[in-house]
Amino acid sequence: MPMLKQRLKDGEVLVGTLVGMGSPEVAEALCLSGMQWLFVDMEHSATGIGAVQSILQAAAPAVPCLVRPPAADEGWLKKSLDIGPSGLIIPHVNSAEEARRIMHLTRYPPQGGRSIGIARAQGYGLHFESYLRQANDEVAIVLQIEHRDAVDNIESIVAVEGIDGLYIGPYDLSASMGKPGAVNDADVQAAIGRVEACARGAGIPLGIFVADPETAGAYIRRGYQLITVGVDALMLAQAAKSILSAVER
Repeated sequence: MPMLKQRLKDGEVLVGTLVGMGSPEVAEALCLSGMQWLFVDMEHSATGIGAVQSILQAAAPAVPCLVRPPAADEGWLKKSLDIGPSGLIIPHVNSAEEARRIMHLTRYPPQGGRSIGIARAQGYGLHFESYLRQANDEVAIVLQIEHRDAVDNIESIVAVEGIDGLYIGPYDLSASMGKPGAVNDADVQAAIGRVEACARGAGIPLGIFVADPETAGAYIRRGYQLITVGVDALMLAQAAKSILSAVER
């Protein structure tokens, strides 16, 4: 099966969920459920880099995973890439300057300045040379647009070379506009629409987080390809609550 990066280029729609519990068993169960990709989060979870690597191992090779590091500093980008994900979702990218720095740090020379080391990504050294040759072409770098400043700068952001996707964070975006959680507010939707139009004009695939299947369907019809529906812990809690309510009835 082609790498996630190529699947996005080919126009494929991928539906997955956000994994924040740090459990490889939960990730494995989600993969068995038919999820087409996993958004493995370190920004808003207690999950550490070792647990994320275990999740990638549980999901491999059938289900691609994109990892979100806690921040876009060089150390976290390096660690997150070296555990061998299909790519990264980089939080809070608000300017073209930030986007260029991220692209530089996540690509090996001569295209960038990614540090070289032995880790899971290179098969612990067994696939070292082939990984170095292929990583720039195969590892997806998706930039998260989740602040009004990013929307204001979106035309210059999409002009940065090499971006594999833009992922809209509607909840943080709404908060930055003084309307926390109001993701369907007209102004918030207008901001999302501006990002959408610029991404389409630049030929960059789009992704977004949604809370329910109906909203997911709406964004898929608008041409979004990288869809995240719900969160692992919330799914578990909702299922447990539903079972308990049914028993009580």
